[in-house]
Amino acid sequence: MSQKITTFLMFQNGDAEEAMTFYQSLFEDAKVVSLARFEPGEPGPEGKVKHAVFTLAGQEYMCIDSPVRHGFTFTPSISLYVDCASEEEIDRLYAALLEDRTPLMALGSHGFSTKFGWVNDRFGVSWQLNLP
Repeated sequence: MSQKITTFLMFQNGDAEEAMTFYQSLFEDAKVVSLARFEPGEPGPEGKVKHAVFTLAGQEYMCIDSPVRHGFTFTPSISLYVDCASEEEIDRLYAALLEDRTPLMALGSHGFSTKFGWVNDRFGVSWQLNLP
């Protein structure tokens, strides 16, 4: 079996399913591959995401709602980088992901690409959007 690396997103506020659904609404080629929920008596909030696998644009991701509170969360040091196919796509994704947030880098020409923007979405996940 060949080795595979998958991005793993750990949500601490019970937002995993909402985030997964939101991300799937942004990309045409997106689907839930598997979804397991916490059952009564298990160490997580009943009905929340115990473990899920989903795809966005052919890339696989995993996520959970952590039953344990940690002293950390997402950071822009790691981000999801999206090369967009059109100006319409980058504008749409930027607006949806930015929703009521302050951008890390405003959408525009920064000298290294035609159009680029960097945002933390409402779940704390960092996205870099690029129009090459």
